[in-house]
Amino acid sequence: MTKTDMVHEQIDTIDALMAHYVAGSLPGPARVLVRSHLQMKPENRSLVSSLELLADEALESTPEAAIADRDQRLAAIFASAPPASESHVSTRPQRALFPQALRDLLGFEAEDVPWRRRLPGFKEYSFGMEGCEVRLMWIRPGRALPAHTHKGMELILILDGAFNDERGRFGPGDISVADETVEHRPVAEKDRPCIAFAVSDGPIKLTGSLRQLIGDLIG
Repeated sequence: MTKTDMVHEQIDTIDALMAHYVAGSLPGPARVLVRSHLQMKPENRSLVSSLELLADEALESTPEAAIADRDQRLAAIFASAPPASESHVSTRPQRALFPQALRDLLGFEAEDVPWRRRLPGFKEYSFGMEGCEVRLMWIRPGRALPAHTHKGMELILILDGAFNDERGRFGPGDISVADETVEHRPVAEKDRPCIAFAVSDGPIKLTGSLRQLIGDLIG
């Protein structure tokens, strides 16, 4: 299995991603991506609830063990501030493009993104966090991104619009999971720009013919 900074075992399906989310093994940016997905598609919360129930049952069946310094640890817990609640129900204002979890991470809304033009018809805002590259992407309607694969794990949450690749269509709220086993060429649909939130722990590797690559870079 591939080992990356994202997690220490391969994630190749949405179910596997949700299992790692429930287990708490995802880095912070990936957890925000999953929470945003659940806020955009609260009907998918049932899978997470089922996984949480299984985890609770497994915990209850674990043999009890003595806790060292029990009184001191309990005192520290009660003295600490309560953890922030992770709401899975959409709390977005009616016209807000970003889910609440994403706005909390970024500190701004879609209209305030400090975009940087990377290619004709492709803009990006990126920063590093917890060993991951975190990106917002804006893709012009009908624009194809260069064919590529990944030297690590990449998660993409579609916020608005949609793109199609060799695996099918990804629309608002959908998550694309890709690693070195996936070679794709995302193409934004023609009716509106595709805006997405991406978290990755490795660079991409361009693939495809030189002629196609030059065409896609020019846009």
